[in-house]
Amino acid sequence: MYSSLADDLIIGNVKTPLISIMKSSSCVSGSTNMSWRSYLIRDWSDLGRSFMGNYVVLFEKQKMTVGAGISVADGKLLVLGNCILSDVHENIVITPASGDGLINGAFIGVNSDQCGSRRVFPVGKLEGLRFMCVFRFKLWWMTQRMGSWGKDIPFETQFLIVEGHDGSHFGEGSDNGVGLPAVYTIFLPIIEGAFRAVLQGNANNEMEICLESGDPSVEGFEGSHLIFVAAGSDPFDVITNAVKTVEKHLQTFSHREKKKMPDMLNWFGWCTWDAFYTNVTAEGVRQGLESLEKGGIPPKFVIIDDGWQSVGMDAKGTASITEDAAKLTHIKENHKFQKNGREGHREEDPAMGLTHVVTEIKDKHALKYVYVWHAITGYWGGVRPSVTEMEHYESKMAYPVSSPGIKSNEPCDALNSIAKNGLGLVNPEKVFNFYDELHSYLASAGIDGVKVDVQNILETLGAGHGGRVKLARKYHQALEASIARNFRDNGIISCMSHNTDGLYSSKRTAVIRASDDFWPRDPASHTIHIASVAYNTIFLGEFMQPDWDMFHSLHPMAEYHGAARAVGGCAIYVSDKPGHHDFNLLKKLVLPDGSILRAKLPGRPTRDCLFSDPARDGRSLLKIWNLNDFSGVMGVFNCQGAGWCRVGKKNLIHDEKPGTITGVIRSKDVDCLPKIAEDGWNGDSVIYSHLGGEVVYLPKNASLPITLRSRQYEVFTVVPVKELSDGVSFAPIGLIKMFNSGGAIKELAYESEKTGTVHMKVRGCSIFGAYSSARPERIIIDTEEVEFEYEEGSGLVTLALKIPKEELYLWNITIEL
Repeated sequence: MYSSLADDLIIGNVKTPLISIMKSSSCVSGSTNMSWRSYLIRDWSDLGRSFMGNYVVLFEKQKMTVGAGISVADGKLLVLGNCILSDVHENIVITPASGDGLINGAFIGVNSDQCGSRRVFPVGKLEGLRFMCVFRFKLWWMTQRMGSWGKDIPFETQFLIVEGHDGSHFGEGSDNGVGLPAVYTIFLPIIEGAFRAVLQGNANNEMEICLESGDPSVEGFEGSHLIFVAAGSDPFDVITNAVKTVEKHLQTFSHREKKKMPDMLNWFGWCTWDAFYTNVTAEGVRQGLESLEKGGIPPKFVIIDDGWQSVGMDAKGTASITEDAAKLTHIKENHKFQKNGREGHREEDPAMGLTHVVTEIKDKHALKYVYVWHAITGYWGGVRPSVTEMEHYESKMAYPVSSPGIKSNEPCDALNSIAKNGLGLVNPEKVFNFYDELHSYLASAGIDGVKVDVQNILETLGAGHGGRVKLARKYHQALEASIARNFRDNGIISCMSHNTDGLYSSKRTAVIRASDDFWPRDPASHTIHIASVAYNTIFLGEFMQPDWDMFHSLHPMAEYHGAARAVGGCAIYVSDKPGHHDFNLLKKLVLPDGSILRAKLPGRPTRDCLFSDPARDGRSLLKIWNLNDFSGVMGVFNCQGAGWCRVGKKNLIHDEKPGTITGVIRSKDVDCLPKIAEDGWNGDSVIYSHLGGEVVYLPKNASLPITLRSRQYEVFTVVPVKELSDGVSFAPIGLIKMFNSGGAIKELAYESEKTGTVHMKVRGCSIFGAYSSARPERIIIDTEEVEFEYEEGSGLVTLALKIPKEELYLWNITIEL
């Protein structure tokens, strides 16, 4: 049945003492066993991937519950040999994840005879291990926090990653001299039945599970699958595989990789919000589009934000400044978007409504996509009951009730206004009809998609509907069914939606706003915004493509925001007022045909930034990495000086004059760079700095220092070097005037037809750059030989590309070396 394996294991260069391994014809994970002592093994991948699911390590004289590398033994939560939690409570149970053995993971649950719509269960103590978590600091949005003790885990934590030991050297050795890589442990509180779990800490440094239904009448729960725990030596792979395992377990949502990305992500856009707020008019939309087009930066999509709908206050309502309590009175547009519209008068002819506006702006400005805004409940205050045209949706007044965790964090004026005035909640059994009639009307007017806002309000309305999870799932299923029926390009942006009720209920929605808003007049917000999006994306990016929000091109922090979006892999759109633009900045982001050079992945912090705090610690830079087809891109930002304050419950500047910071960059900061490099790549790279304009040849494992003052940034293109058969080294950089230079290169072939030649297909115009260790003999663009410049010292080759006459045209470039 089983056999003992080797006396010693060689892991890396370390000789590891005897362990006993049982080989079984059926997996015994999850069973209780008595056996010998287990020695510390930090990286189980060294034993071979085939090990998992076929062998179980046995422990001497102590009971142990095993779940694919996750176990509770002697009061400790052990993860691949590392103790992550101590003093684990006796009622904590481990259930192994079912599957093919490719994930080191298990579910944490509790044995409890307690009932109630809200229960808190301590798990065990987290002490002295670095962690990063994302938590909801207000009802709508998440941000990051770093710590080393359980008491540092905030209320409403929805994702947590713990470092098993010092992994700041990428496995090249730690402070104790042991050359072992870090073990990264992921905690994902999930959905079970009608209940939603989150994490929090207590004063005893214990990690706690907070379990809520959101309906006082929904009290009974099973409790066996509340947190999914997974671990491994590559944090990004562990996170992806963990979410995919939860996807398989819940079967209520889909991973980002399975979703259709709307094409609007690939084009430059404009949003009306900051330009006009709710005072937006059809004429204002025209002015905004014309202003950008005249500057040579034509938007190809527009989002008509809040302000186009037919809404009104209840007779006894108390309006807030932003009219958050107003309610929807009709699915059609208000008078501002009707031809010759008058306030108080409704034009019934569809051709005189949104249709005429959309048709005009699409025809005149060659727009590809027009989106409009609406709340998930119709409007901020829902749908007004007893309005003749809306009666068949059967909306009823409801009054939001926030969970204690939300109440303990930042207060929200919008929520308070809705709670005071009430919300007209469409009958969940009628909500598909509501969405379908709204969206079919919009589609008939030429609208291509919707930005669906205020989504987390649903969690406050679960009473009487079977709880928050059931209500959210009903609404999201109806919403996605309507989107699928009416908007062929999966045209939806999810907004104000950072709760797991919605994330674990989304099978189709592919784009999500990734942080609180861009606040143009709040000096504290700008560095916070960049850091929050980057860290939130570690979690959110597994579900959808994060949207970094609009920004202003003419603003003191415009370049900072623009550079971040260039590495974010997101849509790029501004909310400039007509006539207020920085076209020189926009030309670093947008090509003359309105397309952008979008990176392939959600932009995330580099591995060595996962547990440092680039907003508060006074010494760390934030590095964000992404991939193109043939290169990496990395943005580096000094974000120090401001953060969300747990005491003041708001964003605050805690250092008016944050200092200059020096850090280092390495090619391996771009985590997946080997995946896009040529076979046989030796690890050498070329680094091009956007602001510095410098080319640096960086050997494998070498580092390059970078120094940034407060609120400064730099963007680097990172290109694997190819050594050709004639000994020449080459690395294509791309359009060096653009933030994401390498995004322009769409095809690349080395010596496919002739020795010493490189063939590329390149999109865009302006200056194209490449590194070559030798001066090229000649360069041909399409069929024409062209002039070029070559810098002997740096190896930089540059040539000019004209503005192509065709949209998305690809230049054929051949370089003979």
